[in-house]
Amino acid sequence: MKQALDGIKVADFSWFGAGPICAENLGRFGATVVRVESEAHVDGLRSVLPFATGKTGYNVSGYFNNYNAGKLDITLNLNNAHALELSHRLIKWCDIFITNQTNRMVERWGFTYEALRKINPEIIAVYQPMQGIDGPHKDFFGFGAVLNPITGYNELSGFPHRPPMGLGTNYPDYVINPGHTLVGILAALRYRKRTGKGQRVELAQLESSVAPLAPAVMDYLANGRVQTRKGNRISYASPHGAFRCKDGTWEDKPEDRWIAFGIFDDAQWRGLVNAMGSPSWASDAKFATLDARKEHEDELDAHVTAWTLEHIAEELMTLLQSKGVGAGVVQNARDVLDADEHLKARGYYQYLDHPETGRSAYDGAPFVLSKTPGTLRSPAPLLGQDNEYVCKEILGMSDDEIADALIAEALY
Repeated sequence: MKQALDGIKVADFSWFGAGPICAENLGRFGATVVRVESEAHVDGLRSVLPFATGKTGYNVSGYFNNYNAGKLDITLNLNNAHALELSHRLIKWCDIFITNQTNRMVERWGFTYEALRKINPEIIAVYQPMQGIDGPHKDFFGFGAVLNPITGYNELSGFPHRPPMGLGTNYPDYVINPGHTLVGILAALRYRKRTGKGQRVELAQLESSVAPLAPAVMDYLANGRVQTRKGNRISYASPHGAFRCKDGTWEDKPEDRWIAFGIFDDAQWRGLVNAMGSPSWASDAKFATLDARKEHEDELDAHVTAWTLEHIAEELMTLLQSKGVGAGVVQNARDVLDADEHLKARGYYQYLDHPETGRSAYDGAPFVLSKTPGTLRSPAPLLGQDNEYVCKEILGMSDDEIADALIAEALY
């Protein structure tokens, strides 16, 4: 099936998360993506758990593989002058160049937009510096775990009586930054189609990550109020949170099970009370209004937890939803992959056969187009598996040129 981005060529010089995820989604919708790596400085994500059971090496990280499916892979040691020459051929070939390397490395390798458009005047050059191409912090670098505190996520994440805990992962790398970058690329492609001109796309990861925190920023701007950690609570609902349910079992071991729900209005409160069997404590005036429930929230949560502990999470979710209360099981990875009937019915996960890890699940498309739905054409590549193909079919190199590159340790 023809895809929306068929014919678009991408040179992916990025690593770790935000860049590769964006490039993978370009490939999912038809673009040819060549991932540039190096054995001299292997993408750290190839070394990050989880690994396929009983496997070791650079090709078995589920983390890396999930974000690099559908790509061709070539190893170029960019600290090698011969390899830089080959990279220029790739840049001349491509429509889109993408990197999330630091500004320092971009300048060191000669990959600034000004330099690239001399090689390819119509190129769309995409950069994802952590804090932008200019400004006093332009040379600061880090990962999503650094962005979490400096953007304010950590201050909002956790419980009020504990230190900021953050999100436990490089959160902006997965959705916000690659998603915003993808929108920028599509806008640049549309502009080029209209004008024949390429341009630079700059995605400052700091600014991209701050955007979803608009409610907290606006609260300060409008009310002078600095929001901080509230655990699972919010100011306009009560009860609101994750509540412990009856334990489950997994491989003959007890397993915590939880349900999350919130009560935002009086109708939902009545629905919750009805679901609980109208216990006498629920008729107390201290729980009659939202303001009253907020004032006595600790006591209210204790009552609610005593009730949820008696129920199986999945059954409780169905009961609460039947009473008009939005509720969902706090699912773990096994639930999402194997038990969620909705995701299964929609066929979200795509299963691909990888030469070293075997059959594995890959994330599905972040959006589906009715005529060109998008698909992953191949599993994540082995390190350098397409060196010969890319050299011959894309860069137009002869066997002698490839041999010279190998001798010069450029393809490394």
